[in-house]
Amino acid sequence: MSAESTFDQNDVVVAIDIGTTKVCAIAGRKNEYDKIEIIGVGTVVSEGVSRGVVSNIDKTVKAIREAIEIAERNAGMKFDNIHVGIAGQHIKSLHHRGLLVRSDVNTEISEDDVDKLINDMYRLVLPPGDKILHVIPQEFTVDDERDIIDPVGMSGVRLEANFHIITGQISASKNIMRCVEKVGLNVVDITLEPIASASAVLSNEEKEAGVVLVDIGGGTTDITIFKDGIIRHTAVIPFGGNVITKDIQEGCTVMHDQAEKLKVKFGSALAEEIYDNRIITIPGFRGKEHKEISEKNLARIIQARVEEIFDYVFWEIRRSGYEKKLIAGMVLTGGGSLLKHINLLAEYHTGMDCRKGQPNEHLAHGYSSALASPIYATGIGLLIHAINNEDLKKEIKESIQSEDPDAPIDMDDMDMDAEQKNKWIKKIFTYTKEFFEAAPDTEL
Repeated sequence: MSAESTFDQNDVVVAIDIGTTKVCAIAGRKNEYDKIEIIGVGTVVSEGVSRGVVSNIDKTVKAIREAIEIAERNAGMKFDNIHVGIAGQHIKSLHHRGLLVRSDVNTEISEDDVDKLINDMYRLVLPPGDKILHVIPQEFTVDDERDIIDPVGMSGVRLEANFHIITGQISASKNIMRCVEKVGLNVVDITLEPIASASAVLSNEEKEAGVVLVDIGGGTTDITIFKDGIIRHTAVIPFGGNVITKDIQEGCTVMHDQAEKLKVKFGSALAEEIYDNRIITIPGFRGKEHKEISEKNLARIIQARVEEIFDYVFWEIRRSGYEKKLIAGMVLTGGGSLLKHINLLAEYHTGMDCRKGQPNEHLAHGYSSALASPIYATGIGLLIHAINNEDLKKEIKESIQSEDPDAPIDMDDMDMDAEQKNKWIKKIFTYTKEFFEAAPDTEL
């Protein structure tokens, strides 16, 4: 992945996944076949993040700097702008219904009408410190005509819609911004990590048929439900792989590092699948006698916690109302999905078909086999979103210049005509809302 590259640096996009167990920076670009070429990867242990939220600024800054430096060495170039993800147990979702009564009944419903209805959702009153991250339309109703996916072009007086609204804490995005800026980088945008993971491991057919994505990370488990190609439900469970490690640590009375190695090397999520029942010997502490544990007993410790996680997952599926509508079943991803037999346990526990999601579908040939691991699902998903976002910006620049060749295309250029700037902003925001802007009285 060296880079004395034939690559144009302007085509290279960088995404960074700031997780509970690791910080991963990935640089790549889209090739002529619309596949992603990875040109640099940097992964380091994360010590300043707890359950997806920054808990120690200095440690997080150090991890981000190290990950970026490794990726820069691999790519052979310096990075200035990056795209980051946001996750954590502060992420919540709710459903709300919006209504717009149109004054001009003789004209067709336009994109402006739909945008106005969506923008109204951003005025919802939330608990102090919370911010709306994404507003996702579900189905529209025009007068008495229900279940309309795209109402543009129709005639009607009452335009209504159901919305899935995702919220998060303002402080969480601010802390991410601070950490990245302390490294000397510029944050281009922030994407919700469960949505990014879905981009990397789910097919359009699965999203259409109905599927639940379960991303088992170190600190949290993210749930995203799709049906008819639309996000229907999102939730975050405050349990992940670290809780399993802690259970092993306490159940076997061993050190944390030893517990993690036991989980990774010998762990199984289903005790019934252990037939040899080997005895695992654990070195004693500072000359003390070694300890022994059977592989089946280790699996029982792990299975108890994983079953609890799937209890929460199934409860969220029921709460969403899509329990009987997910034809494509369940897809597991994230580092926690690497546990042996976890897909079997998920099938037994929920009664749903289950597979493990690997983020290799969008990658160009020649990628490292390590990148096909579910561990990199979020990072590659963020890169996919970043590349799509950059492509959209290029389209908007070309569109503006085609209408007016002399128009400035720098958003920071204050001489840009107000109408052109609004057009730029509107087109970008229809792809992804800028959700981390500061509250009126605060400063980033």
